[in-house]
Amino acid sequence: MKLKTRLIIAFLTVILIPIVLTVMLAYLFGKYQMSAIEKTYEITGMTTENLSNSVGVMSRLTERFYKELSQMVEENPRQMEDATFLEDFNQNLRRKNAYLLVRKGHILVYVGTAMEDAQPVIDRLPGYGDTEMMSESGIYLGGEAQALVKQVDFLYPDEKEGSAFVVVNVNGVIPEVERLYMEVVVGIVVVLILTAAVLILWIYRGVMGPLGKMQVAAQNIKDGNLDFELKAEADDELGKLCQSLEEMRMRLQDNAEEKIRFDKENKELISNISHDLKTPVTAIKGYAEGIMDGVADTPEKMERYIRTIYNKASEMDTLINELTLYTKIDTNRIPYNFNTLSVEAYFEDCAEDLSVELESRGVEFGYFNYVEADVKIIADAEQVKRVVHNIVNNSLKYMDKPKGKINLRVKDVGDFVQVELEDNGRGIAAKDLPNIFDRFYRTDASRNSSKGGSGIGLSIVKKIIEEHGGKIWATSREDTGTTMYFVLRKYQEVPIYE
Repeated sequence: MKLKTRLIIAFLTVILIPIVLTVMLAYLFGKYQMSAIEKTYEITGMTTENLSNSVGVMSRLTERFYKELSQMVEENPRQMEDATFLEDFNQNLRRKNAYLLVRKGHILVYVGTAMEDAQPVIDRLPGYGDTEMMSESGIYLGGEAQALVKQVDFLYPDEKEGSAFVVVNVNGVIPEVERLYMEVVVGIVVVLILTAAVLILWIYRGVMGPLGKMQVAAQNIKDGNLDFELKAEADDELGKLCQSLEEMRMRLQDNAEEKIRFDKENKELISNISHDLKTPVTAIKGYAEGIMDGVADTPEKMERYIRTIYNKASEMDTLINELTLYTKIDTNRIPYNFNTLSVEAYFEDCAEDLSVELESRGVEFGYFNYVEADVKIIADAEQVKRVVHNIVNNSLKYMDKPKGKINLRVKDVGDFVQVELEDNGRGIAAKDLPNIFDRFYRTDASRNSSKGGSGIGLSIVKKIIEEHGGKIWATSREDTGTTMYFVLRKYQEVPIYE
C-alpha cells in the first residue's frame, strides 16, 4: 500500500472511527441509563430527548406525587394540617430531588428543606389561583431559585385559601444523567486511545518496520558488510526505496568484487611481467659481463653476444608494448581508426607479411581466400593486423612439431567475413579451451620461461574483435593443433531512393 493511501486511510480513521464509536457508545449508554431511570424513579416512556432536557426529566420525576397531592387535597384537604402526613410525603419527594412547601393564606405552614435553600423560591412563589397560567410541567423559577414549581390550590376546612407546592431543584441533573455524561466522556477517551494505538501500530508496522531494516542495511554498508539481502515487503514508496537501496548494495558489492578481481589481476600482471622481464634482463646482464670480462675474445663471439643482447632487449620492448596496449584497452583509450577495407587486398597484404616472417622461422605458411573481390569490411587495419599477428605469435610460442605449419583462411559466411588461423602445434586441453581468452590465463601453469609472454595476448585479441562488433572462438585437439576463428561484419551500402 502506497504511503499516500496509508495516510489518507489514517486521516479518515482518526475522524470516522471515533465519531461512529462515540455515537454507538452514547446510544448504548443512553439506553442503559434510561432503563435505570425508569426503574429507579418509577417513570415510563423515557426518550433521548428527556435526557437532554433536565427540566422535563425533573417534571416527570414528580408527576406521580403531584397527581397524588392533587387528588388528596380534593378528597381530604384536612390532611394538609397533619404534620406527620406532610413529613412522610416530603420524605418521598426528597428521594426525587424535590421538596414540599405548604401555604395557608399568606403564611407558610410547612417547609420541607432548609430555610436558606428555600428562601429564593419562597420569595417568588405564585399567588393563590395562579395555576391557570402554569404549564403541565409547572413554572420554572430562574435566577437564584433555579427550581421547577408545581402548584395545587385548595381550601382548608375553615374555608381559608391554601396552596401546596412541589418544588424540584434543577441546579443539577439526576445522578443517572450525570453518570451518562461521564460514561460518554470516558467512552470517547477510550475510543480515541484505542484508535491512536491501532493507528500507531499500523503505521509502525508499515513504516517503521521497513525503515528499521533500511537503517540496519545502511549501517552494514557503512561498515563494509555487503553480504546480505534487503527484501522489499511492499510495492509502495518505502518498498521502492528498499529496492533502490538493495540495487545500490548489489552495485557496491559488484564494484568491490571487481576491485578485488582487478587488484588480483594487477598483482598477477606485475608478477608475470616481473618474471618475464627477469629472464631477458638476466641474459643481457650475463652476456654484457661476458663482454666486459673478455669472454667474447673473437669477432664471431662478440657479434653473437651483441646480437643476443639485442634480441633480449627486443623481447623486453615487446613485453612493455604489450603491457601498454593492455592498459589502453582496459581503460578504453585505444584510438580506433575505422575505414572501409577490401577483404581480398587487405588479407593478401597480411599473408605476404606472414609468409616472409614464418619462412625465416622455418614454418610452412598457407593462405586461402574464398571471398569475392568486391567484399568489404569496416575495420581498423592496424588493430586487425595486431589480432592476426598475436594469434600467429601465440601459435609459434607453443609450436612443438619439427615442421611447423600455419594456414590462414578467409571465408564468406553471409553477413560476416570469417577468418581462420590454423596451426599444427601441441594443441590446448579441453579443460583449458574455455579460458584461453581470459586475462592472464596461461595453459602452462608452471610458466616455462622458454615460452615467455604475460598471458594477456589473447585477451587483447578478444577485446579488439568485440569492439569491432565481431566474435572470436577456438577449437583444438591436443597433439594435433589449434584453430582460431574470428568474424567481422561486412560493409553493405544502403541504396538511396530519390
